[in-house]
Amino acid sequence: MFDTVLIANRGEIAVRVIRTLRGLGVRSVAVFSDADADARHVREADTAVRIGPAAAAESYLSVDRLLEAAARTGAQAVHPGYGFLAENARFARACADAGLVFIGPPAAAIDLMGDKIRAKETVRAAGVPVVPGSSGSGLSDAQLADAARGIGMPVLLKPSAGGGGKGMRLVRSEAVLAEEIAAARREARSSFGDDTLLVERWVDRPRHIEIQVLADGHGNVVHLGERECSLQRRHQKIIEEAPSVLLDEATRAAMGEAAVQAARSCDYAGAGTVEFIVPGRDPASYFFMEMNTRLQVEHPVTELAVSIAGTGGLDLVEWQLRVASGEKLPFGQDDITLTGHAVEARICAEDPSRGFLPSGGTVLALSEPQGDGVRTDSGLSEGTEIGSAYDPMLSKVIAYGPDRATALRKLRAALSETVTLGVPTNAGFLRRLLAHPAVASGDLDTGLVEREAAGLVDDGVPPEVYAAAALLRHDALAPEPLRAGTTGIAGAGSAPGAGAGGETSAHRWTDPFSVPSGWRLGGEAAWAVHQVRVPGQDPMAVRVRGTAAGAELLLGDGAPVRARLLDVTATRLSVECDGLIHTFAHASGPEGSWLGRDGDSWHAQVHDPVEAALLGAGRAGGVDSLTAPMPGTVTVVKVAVGDEVVAGQSLLVVEAMKMEHVISAPHDGTVTELDVTPGSTVAMDQVLAVVAPAPTPQETPQGTSPETPQEES
Repeated sequence: MFDTVLIANRGEIAVRVIRTLRGLGVRSVAVFSDADADARHVREADTAVRIGPAAAAESYLSVDRLLEAAARTGAQAVHPGYGFLAENARFARACADAGLVFIGPPAAAIDLMGDKIRAKETVRAAGVPVVPGSSGSGLSDAQLADAARGIGMPVLLKPSAGGGGKGMRLVRSEAVLAEEIAAARREARSSFGDDTLLVERWVDRPRHIEIQVLADGHGNVVHLGERECSLQRRHQKIIEEAPSVLLDEATRAAMGEAAVQAARSCDYAGAGTVEFIVPGRDPASYFFMEMNTRLQVEHPVTELAVSIAGTGGLDLVEWQLRVASGEKLPFGQDDITLTGHAVEARICAEDPSRGFLPSGGTVLALSEPQGDGVRTDSGLSEGTEIGSAYDPMLSKVIAYGPDRATALRKLRAALSETVTLGVPTNAGFLRRLLAHPAVASGDLDTGLVEREAAGLVDDGVPPEVYAAAALLRHDALAPEPLRAGTTGIAGAGSAPGAGAGGETSAHRWTDPFSVPSGWRLGGEAAWAVHQVRVPGQDPMAVRVRGTAAGAELLLGDGAPVRARLLDVTATRLSVECDGLIHTFAHASGPEGSWLGRDGDSWHAQVHDPVEAALLGAGRAGGVDSLTAPMPGTVTVVKVAVGDEVVAGQSLLVVEAMKMEHVISAPHDGTVTELDVTPGSTVAMDQVLAVVAPAPTPQETPQGTSPETPQEES
C-alpha cells in the first residue's frame, strides 16, 4: 500500500477519498485553486498545495502543476476522483512517466473507452450489443446530418470524448439539426477540448442502467450488480439507486456478464462502470452506451447495497487503491450478493424556480444528515463560496433500507433535514420527485423528470415566509428588540433573552412613541408597512402593528391574522401565524434573511420601491432588457449596438458550471445597449443588452397624426 496519495480533484469527492485514506493510514495530499483556498477538502487533508488561479485550465486541469505538487509532497500515487482529468489518458501517462501510480485503469483503456466510436466497435466485437448509430471518427457536420437522417428522427448527438451528459443534444426535427450540431460541438470543445461528435438512435422512454465492474491487474474481473440511473435532467443523473426494480435475475446476470466482457475487451483494471440503455418494455433488449473509466458519482449506492462474503463491507475507493498497489481481488463473482436497497440524491447549486439555472453564493448555514441508514458525502462547510467556475454538484445524500420503500422514505426525510442556506439548491425538488407516484412504483424512464418537472417545482412562497421576514424586520427596527438572537432583514439586533412564550426576561420602560408598534394616543393603532421581496417573485407588502412578540399582521390584501415570533436564534426560528406554528432554519446575510424548510429555501429581502424606481430610471425596462439568468461568463456575443434583430434570434451565450444558456431577442427591434464582451464575468440578473422594440406600422412620430400634417413654424 502507498504511504502518500495526492488527490487531483476538489469538493465532495476529494473529501470522500481523504476519508478512505485516513482509514487506511495513508497520508493525503490535497490540491486547491485560489477559489478553493478555504475549502473543506483543503482543511481535512494532511497536506495541501496551491496549484493556480480559479480557472480550471490553470489549476485542476494543469498536468504540470499537479505533477509538481506530487513531487513537492513525496506522493507515490495520484487519485483523480471524477471529472477534470479522471478520464484523461495523457494525464495517466504523465503520471507513469513521473514515476507515479495513477489510481485508475491503464492509459490505453482510457483512450479506447474515452472514444465512444472506437469503444462501440470494440465491445461489439466482444459480443456486447450496441445502440445503432454513426460509424467512423471525425465526421463533418454534413456527414453527421446525413447519418442522422439515415437513422431517422429523433436522434441523440453525443461528444465522442468525455461524459456526464455534457454536450448531448436530443434532436427531434431536421429543421434544427444544423444548429444543434454546432451547439453540441461548441459545448464538447469547451468541456473536453475535443468537438468530435457521433449520432445515435434515440430509444423512446429508455431506462439508464449501469453495471459496476471491478478488475485487478491479474486477469480477475467481477461485476457488483446494477444501478438504476433513469431519473435525469438534461441527460445528467439526479437520483440513482441499487438495485433496479426492472431487472430479473436472468437479465441482471446477462447484463453483468456483458459488462465484464466490455471490461476484458480493453484490458481494464480498477473500478469502472459500463452503461446500458434499456427499453422499459423489453429489458432483455439492452444496448451498450459507454464505459466510464473512473469512479462514478453514484458509487455509494453500490457500496451500501452490495455484500461480499468474507469482507467487512465494500469501499470502492479502498479497492481502487488496493488494485493500483498490485493486490489481487480475494473474492469472485459467486461471493457477491445484493442486499437491501440504496438510493442517492445529488444536491446541486441550482434554482428549480428559475428553470434549474446554476446558482451561487455563500453557505451561511449548513446541516447535513448522517446516521440511521443515511449518509451524506459533501465538500461543504459554513462559509464556503459557491461560484460559477466548477460543476454545480455540492453533495450527495444516500439512504439505505431493507427494501426500496424504506430507502425512499428515509431519503425523503433526510432531504427535509438538509439545510444549505445562502445557496439555492434542488433539495426540495428532489424530495417532491421521490414522492411522485411513478417514482414510488418504480415506473421510471429518462424523460420522466422533464415531463413532470413543472408540477414538482415549488415556485410560490408560503405566506408564513413573508410573515416571518416582516416580523424579523419589525423586531430589528425596534430600539430594543424583544428577543435574543433575533436578526432582521435590515441587520442584527439583540436584547435580553426571551422565553418560548414570547415574554422578555427583563422589563424596562421604553418610550412608546419610538417603538414601531403602531401605538397612538387616543386612536386606533397604525400599521407599519414592510415590503418583502423574494427573488423571482413580486414584492409583498406586509402590514404589522403591535410587537414581534404579539402582533396583528396583513399579507397583501388578505385579512388580519395574529402572529408572533417564537424561539428566534441565529440558526432557527419559529413563527406563529393564524394559530399555526411554523419552524424554519434561519440565517442572516448582508442582503437579507434566509429561511429554509423541507429542503426548500427563500431569500427574504427588503424591497424599497423608490430605490428600485431610481435604479431603473434612464434604462429600458421590462422585456427590453436582457439580463443574465445565472452568474457566469459570456462566451459568445453575436451582435453589436445598432444591429437590427428579430424575435428569437440568438444574441449572446452565457456559460456557468459547464452549462450554456443562449440569450435571445425578446422581440423584433434594435440593439441599443450592449454591456458585455466575450469573457465578461456577469452576476445573476445583471443587464447584458437592451433591445428597443421596432415601431409598429400604426406608430407615428410624437406630435403628428395620420390625418393632419404637422404645422410648420
